[in-house]
Amino acid sequence: MITGWRYRVAGAVGAALLTVASVGVANHPVPQDLFTTYVPLFNRLDPTVRSGDSFRKAVMLSVAAVVGSLVQLYKPQPRRLIDTILLAQKRVLVAGLALATLGYFKWSHRLPRATLTMTVGILLVTVPWWFVWIQRRPADESQRALIVGDDLVQIERIVEEADLGFIGYLAPANVFPSAGSDRAEATIADGGTAAMDVERLGGLSRIEDKIVDQDVDTVVLAFRKADRAEFFGALDGCYEHGVAAKVHEEYTENVLTVDGPGPLVDVDVEPWDAQDYVFKRLFDVLFASVALLVLSPLVVLIAAAIKLDSEGPVFFTQKRTRRFGGEFTFYKFRTMVENAEELTGVVVSAEDAGGVDPRVTRVGRILRKTHVDEIPQLWSILTGEMSVVGPRPAQAELEGEFESSTPEWGKRWFVKPGLTGLAQINDATGHEPDEKLYYDLQYIRRQSILFDVEIVVRQIWKVGVDVVEMLGRRIPGRGEP
Repeated sequence: MITGWRYRVAGAVGAALLTVASVGVANHPVPQDLFTTYVPLFNRLDPTVRSGDSFRKAVMLSVAAVVGSLVQLYKPQPRRLIDTILLAQKRVLVAGLALATLGYFKWSHRLPRATLTMTVGILLVTVPWWFVWIQRRPADESQRALIVGDDLVQIERIVEEADLGFIGYLAPANVFPSAGSDRAEATIADGGTAAMDVERLGGLSRIEDKIVDQDVDTVVLAFRKADRAEFFGALDGCYEHGVAAKVHEEYTENVLTVDGPGPLVDVDVEPWDAQDYVFKRLFDVLFASVALLVLSPLVVLIAAAIKLDSEGPVFFTQKRTRRFGGEFTFYKFRTMVENAEELTGVVVSAEDAGGVDPRVTRVGRILRKTHVDEIPQLWSILTGEMSVVGPRPAQAELEGEFESSTPEWGKRWFVKPGLTGLAQINDATGHEPDEKLYYDLQYIRRQSILFDVEIVVRQIWKVGVDVVEMLGRRIPGRGEP
């Protein structure tokens, strides 16, 4: 694997050579004739420039644009395969748009439209391939693994049982004696000792620095308890840097794992298939954009109704849990009296248990029944905090209670929270966390873009049934008085 300045040089030189080769291929008479013949947008009036000073300047301009646009990729930072491909393609498109713009105003140095289009098309394939190739790790090169955790007994066991090239481990300072070397014998919480064969490299907060500085490709988690901030913070670091995460086979209660031989098993940090991940995000953006546009008149009416019905703000905000146990600001139309949580504390709504919540306003009951109080979350979907489909985000203050009562609760944090989900269309609420978790884990195991569409269709049908039922009860002579 190429690292340091060699990686930067290889990335830039490779991008430049690929650009020159792509322009040469695209400008050759054979692909030019095929392209202008079978793509109606381009015709013979878009001539090629096969030689001369003008063409050389156009090639140099193309190289400058492509090499310059890829600056972000020259840093030798571990990345997931899909991130490398998508980032490279995005930057190639930026370069292509820049060249098209410059060509529009600088006719003497421009590439013909057909040549530029074919060049960008070739680079969309070759540039990602190049960066994936130079950051590959040869099969005969030993792995560089880092242990992260707070359980020294588990750390020692991993070092003894796992056949990995451990460079060291990260652990909180308070689990060590106040004096003595970090490398000798460390005091364990229960009074025992663990003879460490690897060096302590710092505290848990150093994980991202060590991943990059030490060229780490594998992180092994060794936590006594899956603390939301530390455990899932380490997983988040692995995800962001494209590093494999593993746990000992006996400590998989709080993670999604990939079947494999022990003693270490892979953590499924990205349960989505790469292609489905792209389609899911496109579906999220399209769904949220169209829904916000169509529902914008209704948003104005709802805001006016809330202000007329009771005192207080139009929107209700709350801290909820997102992917990898982090928190984000969750928005809804306010359906309760102002400061309802200050009056009763943070609790699961009585409506989740089939009762009546006295904190809910008259307008709030209608908004909840029709589910339109959730409309503001479409903005969170656009910003990437949420998805259209996924486990509903729980109140951050209640997470500890759910974790203690439902051991596998943390597995919900491996996917983005959703506007709706399998639990919602099956009427499973936070009042029954075990049932809710069952459906959430079913979704995580079965998730796909087609399954998302099915859940959305079923949710829309469910909302329609609820609206018809509510209107039926309010029409004189029908339903309940």
